[in-house]
Amino acid sequence: MAERNERSWRPWRALRPRSIRARVTLGALAVLSLVICILLSASILLIREVTLTELRDRAAEGARHVADHIMTERYDGPIPASEPIVRFQVIDWETDQVLASSVALQGVPSLIEEDPAADDFRVDEFVCDVIPGDETGDCFQVVGYVVDGSAYGDNVMAVAATRTPLILGDKVLELVMLGTSALLIFGSGFVIWYGVGRALSPVTRISDEMEHISVSDLHRRLPLPRSDDEIARLARTANSSLSRLEEAVTRQRRFVSDASHELRNPIAGMRTKLEVELSDPDPDLRARERLLSGLLSDTERLENIVEDLLEMARLDTDRAQARERVDLAEVAQLEFSGQPGPPQVFVHTSEPVYALVNRLRVVRVLTNLVANATRHANGRIDVIVQHHEGAAVVEVHDDGSGIPVKDRERVFERFARLSESKERDPGGSGLGLAISREIAGAYGGTLVAGHSDLLGGALFTLTIPDPPEGQ
Repeated sequence: MAERNERSWRPWRALRPRSIRARVTLGALAVLSLVICILLSASILLIREVTLTELRDRAAEGARHVADHIMTERYDGPIPASEPIVRFQVIDWETDQVLASSVALQGVPSLIEEDPAADDFRVDEFVCDVIPGDETGDCFQVVGYVVDGSAYGDNVMAVAATRTPLILGDKVLELVMLGTSALLIFGSGFVIWYGVGRALSPVTRISDEMEHISVSDLHRRLPLPRSDDEIARLARTANSSLSRLEEAVTRQRRFVSDASHELRNPIAGMRTKLEVELSDPDPDLRARERLLSGLLSDTERLENIVEDLLEMARLDTDRAQARERVDLAEVAQLEFSGQPGPPQVFVHTSEPVYALVNRLRVVRVLTNLVANATRHANGRIDVIVQHHEGAAVVEVHDDGSGIPVKDRERVFERFARLSESKERDPGGSGLGLAISREIAGAYGGTLVAGHSDLLGGALFTLTIPDPPEGQ
C-alpha cells in the first residue's frame, strides 16, 4: 500500500521545480495570486456597491423632487431636468401609462416593470436596454415613489433614473480589474524572478569555484559576495572549512614525508649491515655480536621514532581526547621529585594548580620538557608550577648553555635537532618538543622557549588557560 501511494505521488514530484529560483518565484506568485484574488473580489463588490448606492441616492432625490411637485400641480410639457439626473417619468403604476416624462425619455415606456408592494411606497430597479433604438446598451438605476392624491390622481408614481457608468455594465469592471491583476502578477513574477536570480548569483559563482577545487589546489577559496547576508556567511564558513581541510591535508602530507624521511636512512643502514654480514663467507662471532647489538640499538631508535610519529598522527586527527581536572603540581611532584641525578630536579609549588586536560598527555608534555632539559643541563633543573593570570603555568629551567634566540622557534619543528642535541643524544627523534607544543595547542595553551634568568640556561614555559565556568 505504501509503495502504491509513493508511486502515485511520483508524477507530482516530477512536476516540482528543481531550482530554488523557480520554487521561490512560483511560491510567491501563488501567494500573491491568492491575495490579489481576495482583494479583487472585495474591491469589485465594494466599488459596485458604493457606486450603485450613490446612483440610487441621486435617483431617489430626483424622484422625491418630482413627487413634491405633482402633489400640487401637473407638469405643463416635459419634466424639466438637469445634470446629473435628466430622466424622469410620472406613471400610472396600475396601467403602466406614462403621464409625463423628461425630454430624454419622450416615447419611452414605463421604466418600472413591477408594481410596488402593498406596504411599500418606494421601488428600486436596475434596467437595461429600455430606450428604443439605443444601441449602446445603457443600464439605469431606477427609483420610484408612490404618490397618493397627486394632481394626476391616485396610483401615481414619480420615477427618476440615473445612467449606470459603462464600467459597471457588461462585466467591464471585472475585466478591467482582472486585466490589471494579471499585469500586476506578471510584473511581480518578473521582478521576483530577476531579484531571486540576482540574490542567488553568488551561489552560482560559488558552485563554479567549488567544481574546480580538488586535493591538489586546496589553497583556492570561494568568492565572497559584497553583501553581508546569509550567502556571504555561508561562503566564509565554507572558506574556513577549506582552510581546516587544507591544514589537515598539509599535516597528513607532512607526516608521510617526515615518516619516509626519518625511517628511510635507519632502515637502509640496517639493511646494508645485514647484507654485508651475510655476504661474509667466514663471519667473526664477536663482530656479529657487535652487529646485532648495533641493530638492536637501531631498532629501539626506530621504535621510538614510530611511536612519536603515531602520536603526532593522533594529535593531528583527534584533538577531542577525554579530559579531566588534573592538579599539575601533584603530577610534577609525583613524576620528578626524588629523581636520581645528575642533573638534580627540583619541583617548586605552593598550592594545587588545576587544568582541564588529558592526564596521560600532560604527563608526556612534562616528561618531554624535563627529558630535554636533562640532555642539556650541567647539574640542575627547576620545575616551577603556579597559577598566574587565569592560567596554569609550568616553567622548566636548566643551567645548560641555553638556546640561541634564532633557534627558539626552530626547536619546535618536527625532526629539528640542534647540533648540541645530536651530540648528547644521537638516538633522539626530534619529535618530543613538536609533540609537546601540539598537545598544548589542543588545550588552547602555548609552549614557548626562552632564557632562564633563574639558572642561566634554557627556559620552557607551558601555559594552559583555565576552562570556562561550568566545565
